[in-house]
Amino acid sequence: MTDQRFEELLKIKETAKLGGGAKRIQLQHEKGKLTARERIELLADEGSFEEVDMFVKHRSKDFGLDKEQYLGDGVVTGFAKIDGRSVALFSQDFTVFGGSLSETHAEKIVKIMNMAMKIGIPVIGLNDSGGARIQEGVVSLGGYADIFLLNTLASGVIPQISVVMGPCAGGAVYSPAITDFIFMVRNSSYMFVTGPNVVKTVTHEDVSFEDLGGAETHATKSGVAHFIYDNEIETLNNVRRLFNYFPLNFMDHAVEKEFDLESLKPDVRLDQIIPDNPNKPYNMKMVVNLLVDDEDFMEIHSEYAENIITGFGRIGGMSVGIIANQPQVLAGVLDINASVKGARFVRFCDAFNIPLLVLVDVPGFLPGTEQEWNGIIRHGSKLLYAFCEATVPKVTVITRKAYGGAYDVMNSKHIRGDFNFAWPSAEIAVMGPKGAVEIIFKKEISKAINPVEELSNKLSEYIAKFANPYTAAERGFIDDVIVPNETKIKLISAFNLLRNKVDKNPKKKHGNIPL
Repeated sequence: MTDQRFEELLKIKETAKLGGGAKRIQLQHEKGKLTARERIELLADEGSFEEVDMFVKHRSKDFGLDKEQYLGDGVVTGFAKIDGRSVALFSQDFTVFGGSLSETHAEKIVKIMNMAMKIGIPVIGLNDSGGARIQEGVVSLGGYADIFLLNTLASGVIPQISVVMGPCAGGAVYSPAITDFIFMVRNSSYMFVTGPNVVKTVTHEDVSFEDLGGAETHATKSGVAHFIYDNEIETLNNVRRLFNYFPLNFMDHAVEKEFDLESLKPDVRLDQIIPDNPNKPYNMKMVVNLLVDDEDFMEIHSEYAENIITGFGRIGGMSVGIIANQPQVLAGVLDINASVKGARFVRFCDAFNIPLLVLVDVPGFLPGTEQEWNGIIRHGSKLLYAFCEATVPKVTVITRKAYGGAYDVMNSKHIRGDFNFAWPSAEIAVMGPKGAVEIIFKKEISKAINPVEELSNKLSEYIAKFANPYTAAERGFIDDVIVPNETKIKLISAFNLLRNKVDKNPKKKHGNIPL
């Protein structure tokens, strides 16, 4: 073979790497955005990316498209490594037709997704696209549907992460929505089903791109975005960080890091967190940070439904999913958004063999017409369903309140909690002491000479008898009442014991979670 042919190959590849050309790359940089290939270089281990389908071109002839063709057709696809572990990647190239999805663009994504499922590795998609390529009509819509189907079939088989780094509009939003986690970038990425112009035409609302579907909107109001960061570099670094908490597929287990058990000592800081006043709030994140290794906790949905905390950490070197009530926000009550947020997280962890730690301080479900009319019964039962269905190791620690149905829902012993611990400050009861006393002793209090004094006496009596963890422990609903400073030692012992746990659900096609 002649050198001329080698040179021709190199020239073609260099042309492909330019995407839509130097001028469009410059425009991308002027917007504060990286190119498709630059993003891959930052995300993947250096030199590990193996590209496929670099030479693909679209097959369209209408509207002058046959005169404008680019190698790769607006998406870079292939396989790489992150911290030495394999991953499938696609990165949409906004410099080529605005990253719009064509038939061949979709085929490239479908190809690497199919391969990822066969070999059992995660898929990460870097989205930066103006949507379907209008000139191709229904063919581009069919391409989206092909991707949606694979997203669905891959769900629970391999982890899927979507990183939205520019526009993601119309039908394009549904692929990220099916995936496990969505990252967005402040002030440069947005997602919506219909844009501001259509909204104004149909509903007469004036709304900006940012307010309608920007990163802040989806991180705080809709809950669509799990993570948002200030720039693309920070975003991609945190995608790498999240990736390390996962296994490669549903039959695999997450990477375990070395942990020096000999150095572990009781942490007396945990003894000081719960206030003496049971109605005074405290920050449950302090508890979480003291329990995870190196106080390194990666929170998910940190700005959405903040009355419940979800995220990943390591305990004794093991990757663990943590779900905790947050007394600092709405007293840690469960509402619609918190229930849905928690349920999705629990199901992800269960799908990928990630043990669950549940920290409980919950006064119940949020009352009121708004919650009832919007379906707190249906949405609250999603969290219950998720915990009931989960077969991974599940360890619960009740730090303070565990009242009513919320006690049952938060991974109680009754729904297959493996180890259920309580701190001495725990109160496990049907409802709060005052409400319970007012119902149980209604007649006695109303007939008393001094109703206020009678209420106070009955309240003291009730608290002494029920506002503690010992009644539940007597029944075996609590396995042990532990001193807070011993919690991490107990957790490491419990999770080590549960390493080879086997639990199964009845044979079925699939359950019918109350969506």
